Amino acid sequence: MKIKVVNKSPFPLPSYKTPGSSGMDLYANIENSILLKPLERVLIPTGLYISIPEGYEAQIRARSGLALKHGITLANGIGTIDSDYRGEIGVILVNLGQEEYVINRGDRIAQLVFVKYERVELEEVDTLDNTSRGAGGFGHTGYK
Repeated sequence: MKIKVVNKSPFPLPSYKTPGSSGMDLYANIENSILLKPLERVLIPTGLYISIPEGYEAQIRARSGLALKHGITLANGIGTIDSDYRGEIGVILVNLGQEEYVINRGDRIAQLVFVKYERVELEEVDTLDNTSRGAGGFGHTGYK
């Protein structure tokens, strides 16, 4: 599948770094460094605009190294880019760490993953079918 991209940044297009990679790195397209204090969040532009085919979405995901080493992750968990969105891709970063973190121009800040999805039609009913789990929720299967 080919995705059309307009790149208004000086950085290369996102690309897969290994044959098994599912995500492509996104770069911070900022003029000046940004100091991200603990619990602070900021929208980082990428300079990228994409055209996604209907039936697909692009997901913005945190980089595991930033999360583990510095507590830098996405404020919205996973960002969703719908197929009809044509604006600039932005990344909402949050600092969950205890130290300030500096985001520099060109830093790899997140990953871009493309996912096929199904649209569903919800049907309202009075009851659901039974399963062995039933309504058992968090911790029900032995996770502690």
